[in-house]
Amino acid sequence: MSRVDRYKHIHDKAKPVEEKNKFNPRKEKKYIEEPRQSYYQESESFYEQEPTNNQERYLGQNNINEQTKQIPKKEKKPKKIKKKRRFSWPKRIALFLVLLIVLAVGFFFKGKSYAENDASLPKEALETFNGVKSANGANNILILGSDTRGEDAGRADTIMVLQLDGPSKKPKLISFMRDTFVDIPGYDPNKINVAYALGGADLVRQTLAENFNIQTRYYAKVDFQSFEKIIDSMFPSGVKIDAEKDLNLDGVDIAKGNQSMDGHTLLQYSRFRKDEEGDFGRVRRQQQVMTAVMGQLKNPLALIRTPESLGRLVGYMSTDVPTSFMLKNGPSLMLKGGSGIERLTVPVEGSWSNDESYYAGSILQIDLETNQKAVQDFLGQ
Repeated sequence: MSRVDRYKHIHDKAKPVEEKNKFNPRKEKKYIEEPRQSYYQESESFYEQEPTNNQERYLGQNNINEQTKQIPKKEKKPKKIKKKRRFSWPKRIALFLVLLIVLAVGFFFKGKSYAENDASLPKEALETFNGVKSANGANNILILGSDTRGEDAGRADTIMVLQLDGPSKKPKLISFMRDTFVDIPGYDPNKINVAYALGGADLVRQTLAENFNIQTRYYAKVDFQSFEKIIDSMFPSGVKIDAEKDLNLDGVDIAKGNQSMDGHTLLQYSRFRKDEEGDFGRVRRQQQVMTAVMGQLKNPLALIRTPESLGRLVGYMSTDVPTSFMLKNGPSLMLKGGSGIERLTVPVEGSWSNDESYYAGSILQIDLETNQKAVQDFLGQ
């Protein structure tokens, strides 16, 4: 007998119960539980989110750096680093020249101070000189030399005009013979060297302007005793010169031929005129002496002593030449040497004759027009 369900009538009357939509592990597919992330993994996942603000910049820079590392770069050859010199050769040369100029100026003023304080020689007083600039723009310098001890004391034994900055840009020197008979403004005609005894350097300036139309801007007068000291300071071993003939003046014997002369001997050689040539021979020897002195200034040892010697020359003589003018023109004149100076002697050849004056003695009568033209052509006026 089959087993009877005692509760069948209850089951039949009961309403079917709707299944709830609940998770049923038996009916659903097999559930696979994902492994839970660790703390460090969660931290990494946090930074994988979209960054903001500072985090965005920080991570963005890291990403750029990572991408940059991945892109291969072409290796560049390293540039050679040139060592910079502290001073190039042009700068060194310029610095050396500046140093030489500074030293030269220093020695110039040293020599000038020495001469001005030398008690062994009388001081030349500064004269009133109304200098005039030449019409062609040149600043001609009147050079006077005298010996206060001689028989012609008070007269100019040497009269020259030096042009340094004329139209030709070449130094030019004119020598005037002392016996040249000329008109002296305010006085009777006389020898040109008498003009200095009558009215000093300024009257000589006026005499040259009236007779030869030469305007002089500055003057420089040196005593022959000072000349000796200047030569000895510049050339301690003497000046090399080829003496024209055997001469004797003031007890000084000079033999013909090549020799080295000290200041005193060189002065006597240039002043000698007691022979048949007279003043012509003396002027020629004066120019020979100047050529020898200027030529030996090119010697490096002489150049070292030249600034101080030039300072002594300025200190010993009476002059109104500005120091700036000397410093500007002096070095170039010395470097050119004696061969770089053009010369003229007045009176010029064939324009004079010997004569006598009852009050002036032996004189040189000159063709004034011929000499005026020669002077103007020579100076480029």
